[in-house]
Amino acid sequence: MVTTTHTGSLPRSQKVVDYIFARERGEAYDAAGFDAAMTEAVEATVKRQVAAGVDIVSDGETSKISYATYVKDRYTGFSGDSPRNAPGDLKQFPTFLKRLAEGGGTPQYARPMCTGEVRSKGQGELQKDIANLKAAMATHGAQRGFMNAASPGVISLFLQNDHYKTRDAYLAALAEAMAEEYRTIVDAGLDLQLDCPDLALSRHMLFNDLSDAEFLKIAGAHVEALNHALADVPEDRVRIHICWGNYEGPHTCDIGMDKVFDTLMSAKARYVLFETSNPRHAHEWTVFRDRRADIPEDKVLVPGVVDTTSNFVEHPEVVAQRIERFTGIVGTDRVIAGSDCGFGTFAGFGAVDPEIAYAKIAALSEGARIAEARA
Repeated sequence: MVTTTHTGSLPRSQKVVDYIFARERGEAYDAAGFDAAMTEAVEATVKRQVAAGVDIVSDGETSKISYATYVKDRYTGFSGDSPRNAPGDLKQFPTFLKRLAEGGGTPQYARPMCTGEVRSKGQGELQKDIANLKAAMATHGAQRGFMNAASPGVISLFLQNDHYKTRDAYLAALAEAMAEEYRTIVDAGLDLQLDCPDLALSRHMLFNDLSDAEFLKIAGAHVEALNHALADVPEDRVRIHICWGNYEGPHTCDIGMDKVFDTLMSAKARYVLFETSNPRHAHEWTVFRDRRADIPEDKVLVPGVVDTTSNFVEHPEVVAQRIERFTGIVGTDRVIAGSDCGFGTFAGFGAVDPEIAYAKIAALSEGARIAEARA
């Protein structure tokens, strides 16, 4: 059976977005109304995933401002603002970067610096998210769910360090702080997804002055911090997602999968999510083919078989062909069909129309059925 999932974030309703940004701006808002809106939205989101044929569902990251910077609301030590670093490929094409900025193509949300000790404020907000997802799963008959969490590395990418003496010290502090969040998700009976674009995106966003070899040493340190945080979490409950940035752009500065392959495989995660529909990386299925012997036998590949930056709805046959490239390498039982990235990476921001997003997910599921029938 070819199981289906996606990367986590899904389009949020305007009601949810309004509540999130009221909180983000420090405005007065009805806390009970906020919680009720999140519960209602997660229920609707799970219902649509099940209807679209998704086997492993999420809460759509409904309550979060973004997949990484939400930590500023749940952990101490963050204040002020961090510098914005445009990806290197956009700097190569300044007219396109200008068009994105002027057209509202860049998300607006706070990215504070780390200015103090990072400590958990408690797991209350997370427990609300967990309760909403589990209730929605029970209502709509979803048997398996996952919840996203930021990796230490991606937090360090977007919320830069102005407190700890070294980058490694900051990563260590983040790993210690985030470990409880990771355990809480798994203890609740959900799979844990670690979002790790720092292992690829940060190469052309924060470390473009380094060589690939120098960057890979940093990426290795990020994985070491992550693995430390996962010390008490069973590997077979963990998913890791790597990407080069969920935006339409030239992506001419992306580091290749062949270079980050070993780093990715060293993470303490059974499920490996990565982009294969992105036109800059669609050819890299051959890396997995050519390095089949280097894929640990317990790893399950979760290739992105639909794109999340365009409003084309993939034909199910295209989806099936993308899936079959990987089932031909590791077998049907070690492939799950996924999406390149999320459809709602930031609250109120997404390149794909919400209705089209679910049409793409339905195409993903139909393609998986085609691939399964031909296996």
